[in-house]
Amino acid sequence: MRRSLAETVPAITWPQGIVLTQYRPELAEDVHRLMELGYLQGGGRVPALDVWQRRFETDPEYDPTLCFIALDAQGIVGVCQCWTSAYIKSLVVHPRAQERGLGRALLLNAFNVFQLRREGFVDLKVLEDNLRAQRLYENAGMRVVRREPVPT
Repeated sequence: MRRSLAETVPAITWPQGIVLTQYRPELAEDVHRLMELGYLQGGGRVPALDVWQRRFETDPEYDPTLCFIALDAQGIVGVCQCWTSAYIKSLVVHPRAQERGLGRALLLNAFNVFQLRREGFVDLKVLEDNLRAQRLYENAGMRVVRREPVPT
């Protein structure tokens, strides 16, 4: 899916009690745990912590300022992991923080950051059966630009 960044990005409404920070290696274990939890319902998988962290932190498109982490009083409740190519690699919200607008806020935050970096658009991939995520992305102005078969 793709969203043009020439269009105005709606104002962000952060859920009450949420603080935004960026990725730091000392947060890797908690970020990884949330990603594993998020993918339990389908939509992907995460390799073991050491493999995930090494791949993430050494990727040529890695920039810690493009990994947005939402915290509440109990810990990490959202992660939006982006690459320097204006690509959203992962967006995961903890079940205790779902249905509060956090996913939308993280998504819009990524759009704003990429607009400031003078990108023309932002992309992501989503599985056809992940209807909840598709609705979120469509409501934020993203459109399907290409369909690919899922490898079996």
